[in-house]
Amino acid sequence: MRCHEVDYEIHGDDMQIVEVELDPGEVVIAEAGAMNYMDDGITFEAKMGDGSNPSEGFMGKLFGAGKRILTGESLFLTHFTNKGSGKKRVAFAAPYPGKIMAMDMSSMGELLCQKDAFLCAALGTQVGIAFTKRLGTGFFGGEGFILQKLNGDGMAFLHAGGTIIKKELNNDTIRVDTGCIVAFSPGIDYSIERAGNLKSMFFGGEGLFLATLRGTGTVWLQSLPFSRMADRIIAHAPRVGGSRKGEGSVLGGLGNLIGGS
Repeated sequence: MRCHEVDYEIHGDDMQIVEVELDPGEVVIAEAGAMNYMDDGITFEAKMGDGSNPSEGFMGKLFGAGKRILTGESLFLTHFTNKGSGKKRVAFAAPYPGKIMAMDMSSMGELLCQKDAFLCAALGTQVGIAFTKRLGTGFFGGEGFILQKLNGDGMAFLHAGGTIIKKELNNDTIRVDTGCIVAFSPGIDYSIERAGNLKSMFFGGEGLFLATLRGTGTVWLQSLPFSRMADRIIAHAPRVGGSRKGEGSVLGGLGNLIGGS
């Protein structure tokens, strides 16, 4: 199934919104809760599946939804359809400070990304999972044992924290903090290696392991992973019962909420 051809515009700087324009009958799929606003004439429906395979039966949709749960995402994707008579717009908001990345899948075909990077995409984009090749990557990688895999030939939109850096590798190697990886093309080999000697591992402040990316292709990196931001908020939140009890209760509750997510 070919992806729907959607137009878009990204608004804002650090808390961005992507506004997707749909012709009559066109559909965009998105993570549950990502929608910010939409024009009258657009309807939405939560479905177990990305709609990339219209002939897929119930069991196939159930299996696909189960795979999404493995990545930590919700069971359903929301399908937004323009059932009006003219062009309509629907907007999706970034969940935390960072940038929205517009990815033209027609030039890549496939993309691997961290589990919470996907925001929305044109109907026809297949949102699946990809198991990493090495167990060490799964146990120690910031992206976990399972990555999201996007396939298609239309527009897909990712979100990442802070500033986005695009690195082009030509049979090169780059070492990265595991949480800073947003996405990479399928020509890149991804593995986890020890961060220097034992002293550097425990006292260097860069974590015990680093991700090593090798090959030819494109890598997208983020400067502020959400986990790093959450750790800083929790570390600086006053404890409940301190001198500023009211503030401590609020910030302590916020820290617990973020830590639990």
